[in-house]
Amino acid sequence: MAAATKKEGTIAEKLDALFELQKIDSEIDRIRTIRGELPLEVQSLEDEIIGLHTRVTKINDEIKEIETEIADRKLAVKDAEAAIAKYKEQQNNVRNNREFESLSKEIEFQELEIKLHDKKSKEAKLKIEMKKETLTEATDRVSMKQEDLDSKKAELEAIVSETQKDEEKLMKASDAAKKNIENRLVFAYERLRTNAKNGLAVVQVMRGSCGGCFNKIPPQRQLDIVTKKKIIVCEHCGRVLVPQEATEATITDASGVNTTAGTKPRIYFKKSTDANTYVGNTSADNGWKFVESSSSASPFSFTIDASLLQSSLAA
Repeated sequence: MAAATKKEGTIAEKLDALFELQKIDSEIDRIRTIRGELPLEVQSLEDEIIGLHTRVTKINDEIKEIETEIADRKLAVKDAEAAIAKYKEQQNNVRNNREFESLSKEIEFQELEIKLHDKKSKEAKLKIEMKKETLTEATDRVSMKQEDLDSKKAELEAIVSETQKDEEKLMKASDAAKKNIENRLVFAYERLRTNAKNGLAVVQVMRGSCGGCFNKIPPQRQLDIVTKKKIIVCEHCGRVLVPQEATEATITDASGVNTTAGTKPRIYFKKSTDANTYVGNTSADNGWKFVESSSSASPFSFTIDASLLQSSLAA
């Protein structure tokens, strides 16, 4: 029954429902934009800190290996010194020159071994010093990144705490709105939102142009869009097009309010760069412009006419 109810709506109702859904989702996008790149920055910092900790562990392991090597070489030097002492003692008991020379060569070999171990130990100590410098740099970097992470986490938590309730409420409203729209339209809407950089799938016609890609729309198609007799998409970007939404104002005490054309309630508007004065109501005038209400009773509806501005709005 629910699916059948969705299909009974008029085209105008479907367009209104899609646009209402777009407004809800755009507000969700705005809240997430407030967070900006903070979630990604936090994740990036956490990954970097994990990498730095891994590097610190690796450097410490390398230092331990070098220290073990130095300790082994010290033992080897002691063994060589003991061998030299033994060979020298044996030289005192040799029976001929051949045995003496053989022991002398062994002593010379052990002395070379000692020199080699001393040299390698000095090189290893230099390596340790270099590793310790690298370790200090890595440790300092971990501390710096951790401080940065803590700061960004606190900032993110503050933003989330401010916006989480609103986002959850809007998410529920978005889900509820989708239930009142045909599945095929919801599918097309979500596909358009995914492909659009700004997440806009349903846009208003602004100054005769698509509110998404800003390409001009032919006058006849603009008329079809206003009448809402069929769903029309932009031939350039594929977004669903709806007429520009009117601005409404409610006058609680309407007594004495003139509703005759030319003296109806007005709404004034201007660009921030225009002069703060009223000169005239044409695009040639630099200052405030106005439009009259399109209705004759409260609430009064107003449609901003951007063509009255001295310069066009930025796309």
